[in-house]
Amino acid sequence: MNFFRSGIAWILFLVLSAFQIAAQPDKRYDQHIAFDPLFLSHIASPYRSANGAPAANYWQNRADYSIAVSLDTLKNILSGTCNITYTNNSPDNLDYLWIQLDQNLFTDKSVGFYTNNVKNVSDSKIHSVQVSQGKTSQNADYMIFGTRMQIKLDKPLSHGGGKIAINIGYSFKITDKQFRLAVNNTSKGPVYDFAQWYPRMCVYDDIRGWNTLPYQGKGEFYCEYGNFDYAITVPYDMVICGSGELQNPEEVLTKKQMARLEKAAQSDKTIYVIRPEEVGTPGSRPVKSGVLTWRFAMENSRDVAWAASRAFIWDAAKINMPEGENILAMSLYPTESMGKNAWDRSTEYVKHSIEHFSEKWYPYPYPVAVNVGGPIGGMEYPGLVFCGMGIDRAKILYFVAAHELGHNWFPMIVGSSERRHAFMDEGMNTFIDIYAQDDFNGCEFGPKQDGEYNPKGKNPARDIVPYLVSPETERIITYPDASQLKYRHEINYYKPALGLVILREYILGHERFDYAFRTYINSWAFKHPSPEDFFRTMNNASGEELNWFWNAWFYQTWTLDQEVKEVKYADKGTKKEALIVLQNNNQMVMPVTVEIEGQSGKKSRVRLPVEIWQRGGTYTLKYRTEEPIVSVVIDPDKQLPDINPDNDVWTAM
Repeated sequence: MNFFRSGIAWILFLVLSAFQIAAQPDKRYDQHIAFDPLFLSHIASPYRSANGAPAANYWQNRADYSIAVSLDTLKNILSGTCNITYTNNSPDNLDYLWIQLDQNLFTDKSVGFYTNNVKNVSDSKIHSVQVSQGKTSQNADYMIFGTRMQIKLDKPLSHGGGKIAINIGYSFKITDKQFRLAVNNTSKGPVYDFAQWYPRMCVYDDIRGWNTLPYQGKGEFYCEYGNFDYAITVPYDMVICGSGELQNPEEVLTKKQMARLEKAAQSDKTIYVIRPEEVGTPGSRPVKSGVLTWRFAMENSRDVAWAASRAFIWDAAKINMPEGENILAMSLYPTESMGKNAWDRSTEYVKHSIEHFSEKWYPYPYPVAVNVGGPIGGMEYPGLVFCGMGIDRAKILYFVAAHELGHNWFPMIVGSSERRHAFMDEGMNTFIDIYAQDDFNGCEFGPKQDGEYNPKGKNPARDIVPYLVSPETERIITYPDASQLKYRHEINYYKPALGLVILREYILGHERFDYAFRTYINSWAFKHPSPEDFFRTMNNASGEELNWFWNAWFYQTWTLDQEVKEVKYADKGTKKEALIVLQNNNQMVMPVTVEIEGQSGKKSRVRLPVEIWQRGGTYTLKYRTEEPIVSVVIDPDKQLPDINPDNDVWTAM
């Protein structure tokens, strides 16, 4: 399959800017820099092995949550308590703790208020903080710094399994001016999307200790794993969906709705739980007045989110897991979102995405996967994603839903720090989305290789060239909050995904890449990998020294310019041996595919390893031939982002 003319094209939807190709950089190449022997040469720690896997002494802390909140729909204020049981598995005694208060982003006390011009709309408050070590409970000594809270402990939290209970009373206002959480009106009532809605622990790890980068908006999240029990009290006529599994359906659903859910759990076709004509009717609720409390639970998760509305249509279908068990795909959305080219197909997209990612990379670990049509255009949480209720094109809804659901693998299962390394979630997720798109209503390895939403005629490896040569280009490894908005998608999504595609399709091949990539996922599922852990795992599991690639693609802004310099013959009389001179002009290196055409029209290809550039920027290929050569082309399938395609071809005069 000519992959580059199909799968990766969806990410072009995310690339928002048009480019002008800048002047090419000076041509120069130094093999000592390209093959830097010091890159990734540091000694592994006692906690992280040199092969990229967690070592025998690897540890991470744990945070378990019990949350109870109420939503005041008149004032749009959420209030309640968050109880955290924090376990210190580190080798260090902790004199203080750090808590994330992401809801404080939308106040004038946050860093993001100034750096990203966030509006002061939240009215976020901490009402009380108590800590309990053993049987002693007391008011905490705490200070708040924007989106972070420090709790100073009278007694250090002991290493190797020490536990502390933290109880926080809090409230905040939700508006339509926020992002990643917001409320928006519909014809049958507002839709609330709640995320970053409770105080949660900062991560304490073996790399940096406390991870306390402030939440500014671009850099997303880094969370500890644990179990969640949460209860949400709302007016009786509202419907809620949340991460995890509903614990009290008999209290909040009608018998008809529970029966429909049971039917959907056995159906590959979408089944209504709340039909469009039932939305807002008295019969759609088990009681006629007062409030209802919805209870959810989720195990071994790093976060939870939820949505609530009187306006929800609700449908569902079963997801077929690789081991034969069934779980549930669900979609909830307002009537404005209905349509065969819009949200009517949402659950179909949820079902396929979870099935594809589970089969290809790692089994989905949760009992339910939910897509919510609401005010948030696209955002991901474990087991639940938000997509814009105004999306009215099937192709776009598929793209957004598959992408947000793909985040369940990166970073929900493989728990990297989004706040520092966006490519480890956005880029890796975009990469797996490409193959899901090829597979949707198609067959990646069969005769019909193009999925339903697989656009034609794109050449992403060359389409990225204007960004690569732009004087404003940035390194992938750049912190998200330090990157320029203009190229945020290119840095975090597009270039990392394209790099992994090149690695799979051009450098390693499917078998070696897939084995190494799955090894990385299996090694770091529900753990906290660093970029170096990923690079080391791929090197070791593939058996290939790829440091030249990691350095060039992720840590530098180098460009690629490979050239067919000339073709001559060792014996001009017989022309039996051609000397094809290739040149690497810029600092990036890649293996070389050479296509050679003889006078008869017969074509053949030679694959040259990247090591041909280890001794300099010029390489001569000795090629035995029975006829004169009329053309030589490097990268004939245009799989590499060569910035100067004009010198990729040599033709005989």
